[in-house]
Amino acid sequence: MEKTVLKIGELAARSGLTVRALHHYDSIELLTPSARADSGYRLYNRDDVERLHKIQALRKFGMSLADIATFLASPDAQFADIVAQQIVALDQQIKQASTLRDQLSLLQRQMPSEEAPALEDWLGALEHMKLYEQYFTPEELRRLPFWQQSARRNARWRGMVNELQSLMERGVATDSEEASALSQRWMETLEHDTATNPAFAHRMTQLLQQERAEGRRSPITEEMQLYIGAAFNARKMALYAKYLNDDELHYLREHSRKYQQEWILLFIEVHKQMEQGVPPEAPSSQALAQEWMRLFHARAGSDPQTQAKIRHAHEAEPELLKGTWVSKDTIAFIRQAVAACGAG
Repeated sequence: MEKTVLKIGELAARSGLTVRALHHYDSIELLTPSARADSGYRLYNRDDVERLHKIQALRKFGMSLADIATFLASPDAQFADIVAQQIVALDQQIKQASTLRDQLSLLQRQMPSEEAPALEDWLGALEHMKLYEQYFTPEELRRLPFWQQSARRNARWRGMVNELQSLMERGVATDSEEASALSQRWMETLEHDTATNPAFAHRMTQLLQQERAEGRRSPITEEMQLYIGAAFNARKMALYAKYLNDDELHYLREHSRKYQQEWILLFIEVHKQMEQGVPPEAPSSQALAQEWMRLFHARAGSDPQTQAKIRHAHEAEPELLKGTWVSKDTIAFIRQAVAACGAG
């Protein structure tokens, strides 16, 4: 007899999710089981599993749980479009894997013969293998827009790189309007093309650093990265200036980039926690919240009034979060975890 319902443990095992993640989906009413057994076990039917497939597909396209709930609640939601995008992504992966297979087959055919593989043949195979083996799993590559070749995306990046080179050659200051506008577009595009995942962005940075260390030419130099970083920070400071006095702004400017690496690693851990469906009340989430507050105080200072002004700036200026890999959902998660720390 065909099974018509699954217990939560069975669904977790079949879907690759944790039971804790399914509990979280239930608690936020994103995926509520259609029935319960007399013993109290959650029971998921075919419609529930279909909804879970949609949730997981949308997660792979970088949507937050809140946005997914809104999307699925809309009567006009065209999930067929999402499935079509998944097929396109898979087709691209198959094409890339096929290219690598052809290159390796060519090398294999040439090895026993007198015709030695050309340098470009070896390099072509190595270039396709590098990201697979060193930085990203195949599953992660399916979620990484950077890896999906797109003429439009490549042209956009080439245009921004050329624009950046022009600014630097002309000696345009990083706090100019030109540099400010470019840095915002650059960071928002980078955030999108790394699937809004800070871990992916961090690994892309590591990849660039390794390329330079090994003497390979990169279209984005370290000087260019530093220029964009300085321009982006100057843009944020200009927004904060609307809410802080001179002394407060000076302190923030002096400390805003001191703990940059620690912030990045914390963003990665918080993102991972949320993606795995760990609730903000969990001890591990509270530990991350405490680290978040430690870094926030180091950056903003110990004055509660200044801290309140900065929080108000974040609420009043949505642009402060754009291009930072921190979303409103992230802030809400941290606030709930902080509240749980106080209640514990």
